[in-house]
Amino acid sequence: MSPFTGSAARTSAWRHLRVVLDDGVATVTLARPDKLNALTFGAYADLRDLLAELSRERAVRALVLAGEGRGFCSGGDVDEIIGATLAMDTAELLDFNRMTGQVVRAVRECPFPVVAAVHGVAAGAGAVLALAADFRVADPSARFAFLFTRVGLSGGDMGAAYLLPRVVGLGHATRLLMLGEPVRAPEAERIGLISELTEEGHADEAAGALARRLADGPALAHAQTKALLTAELDMPLSAAVELDAATQALLMNGADYAEFHAAFTEKRPPKWQGR
Repeated sequence: MSPFTGSAARTSAWRHLRVVLDDGVATVTLARPDKLNALTFGAYADLRDLLAELSRERAVRALVLAGEGRGFCSGGDVDEIIGATLAMDTAELLDFNRMTGQVVRAVRECPFPVVAAVHGVAAGAGAVLALAADFRVADPSARFAFLFTRVGLSGGDMGAAYLLPRVVGLGHATRLLMLGEPVRAPEAERIGLISELTEEGHADEAAGALARRLADGPALAHAQTKALLTAELDMPLSAAVELDAATQALLMNGADYAEFHAAFTEKRPPKWQGR
């Protein structure tokens, strides 16, 4: 995303999220524990806008997305979203569904790794938010459920039909999106939906440690790797190899590449600059 901004000032407080910034690591917590962190219209919009702001500022090198209380996120709030959408016309519904997709695009396109810390339920939109992250760190209580067909909607919501087959394969994705059955942590790890399975109650801690490791590394290399992973999903090999070559040529002319060589020669750890 472009770092250039207009007249709007940086948002000083987020109504629907708790945001903590710590030396390059942003921890964003869904904070409606009494509702299992169910998403509202405002929560979707805050996530979309927060990720855009953090992407422009370039101060964040890794982000943890977590949920407060007994679970990660139970999806869209039944009363505040599902009830409200029944009264909307087609144009309003299209605006809403485009907004939820913009959140997923923001997670995939932000120039820093996103680590989802999952415990308890990650259902519906909550499951897709976790899916969109670059890493899913979960404890044994985690269970993922793509519930959209259970409410009479397509399982391909918010990009799920695009992302899930690329993470777990078409067969597993078809089963999960069509049937909407929950997938508990052991199976989720087996099919590749979980990046790291932790001990009970340690998902947030492990996700934070992974985010710190990423933030302390070569940020530009991580950003370009993420961008290539997303861009090359639908490219032929010839185009992907050419894009890789152009990207490497740019990074080879960067400060971090030269710093690695200097550190290797001087037998010391690299001091990454992210450029």
